[in-house]
Order: sequence, then structure tokens, then C-alpha cells
Amino acid sequence: MKQQYSIFSFSMLLLSLCYINTFAQSQTAAPAQAPAVVVAQPPVATPTQAAAPHGITNVTKILEKAGHFTIFIRLLRSTQEENHLFSALNDSSSGVTIFAPTDGAFSELKSGTLNTLSDGDKSELVKFHVVPTFLSTSQFQTVSNPLGTWAGTGSRLPLNVTSYPNSVNITTGLTNTSLSGTVYTDNQLAIYKIEKVLLPKDIFASKAPAPAPAAAAPEKPTKAVPAANVESPVAPVDISSAVTFMYNNVVGSLVIVAAAMFACHVEGF
Repeated sequence: MKQQYSIFSFSMLLLSLCYINTFAQSQTAAPAQAPAVVVAQPPVATPTQAAAPHGITNVTKILEKAGHFTIFIRLLRSTQEENHLFSALNDSSSGVTIFAPTDGAFSELKSGTLNTLSDGDKSELVKFHVVPTFLSTSQFQTVSNPLGTWAGTGSRLPLNVTSYPNSVNITTGLTNTSLSGTVYTDNQLAIYKIEKVLLPKDIFASKAPAPAPAAAAPEKPTKAVPAANVESPVAPVDISSAVTFMYNNVVGSLVIVAAAMFACHVEGF
């Protein structure tokens, strides 16, 4: 009987040990699942990263934040070039460089200048300020002139850049200015501030030749003056004929007088 009881007690002890071991393993295994919850959280940050390019490539937002570019922003929007820039910056790998005139630059234009431009001219004016490649300040030292812009190239659309140790000069044939600061730059977009509007010859120099025809007008009266002197030699012809007539009359009279004197002399004899 004692032997059976010992066996029973030993069996219960084994069962208790097995239960305790199983329970301990289940408790130690439970914390191992906690890191799985932490690993699942990183993807939540992905939408924030995806939104970054939209902030970088939105040119008008950058200019609005910088301030003093109200007129240039209005032109970008009214000409739809804002959308063109957004597409170029997101689809092109060469980037874009923008020379942005300040509100003070536009105020130096003759009053009403922008109002006299057609929609096409306004679009060309904006495009003339955009170079279809990214240019850092150091790259202006090696760039080839004339620069090509969205408006095109050629003698009617020259844009030349000259780099000096402390400045970068820009000329168009009608405008001469320098970069006055960097508004924004990364490896895709560069926006530089300028204090004068870049005026392309294609728009603002086309009206210059108009006064030329007026210079030819004074030449016509000079040709009419000699015509009056051509008829003057006719007068001596009339005078000579008159003299001949008078000479004939005098001679005739003398002949008559001589004949009468001769007749009287004959009768005296």
C-alpha cells in the first residue's frame, strides 16, 4: 500500500513539474510577440515622405513664402506656366533654373507696359526667365552663351551670363542686371532673385524701326528746284528777233531819206 502511494505521489510530482514548465514557457514566449507590433509601425511614415516632392517642386509656393514676387506669381498663373513648371520638375531629370524678378523690378517698367502685351507676349516674357536646366552659382562660370530659355534662342532672344568672383551679370541687349540673391536651390530647381525684368528683343525691340520712313521725305523738294531754270534760256531768243526787226526798220528809213535827198539834188540842177 505504501509502495502504491509513493508511486502516486511521484506521478503527481512529475505532473506538477510538467505543468510548471509548460506555464513558464508560455509566459516567456508571450513577450517575444511584442516586437512584432513595433515592426508594423514604420510604414505609417511613408505618406509623409511621399508628400515632400510636391512641396519642393511647387514654384509659386516657394515664391509666396519668400515674399516680394506677387506680380511674377500672377504672371505664372495667368499664362499657365505654373503648370508647365510643375510638370517639368516632376518629369524631367535636367531640372530648371528661374530668374525671378521682384515686384520692385516690375515697378521700374514704364506704366502700363504689361497691359499692352498680348497673352502670347506675356507667356513669352515668363518663359524668357526660365532656363531648362539646373544651374548652380558655380556653373555660371562655365556655361556657354547665349543661354537657351523656354522662349527659345536666336538673335531676337539673347540671354548672356557673365560670372565674376562676387557676382553674376545677365544681359539681354535691352536689360543689364545681376543676381541679387538665391531664393531656393536643390539638385533639381534653382530660383535666383533679380532686380530688373529681363526684356527680350523679340517683344520690346520690334517697335524701334517705325520712325525710319520719315527721314526720306525732305529729299523730294531738292529735285524740283533745277526744273525752273531750264526754261530761262528762252528769253534771249525773243530779244534778238526784236533787235533784228528794229535794225531792218532803221536801215529802211535811211534808204528812203537818202533817196529823197538824191531826188532833190537832181531837180536843183
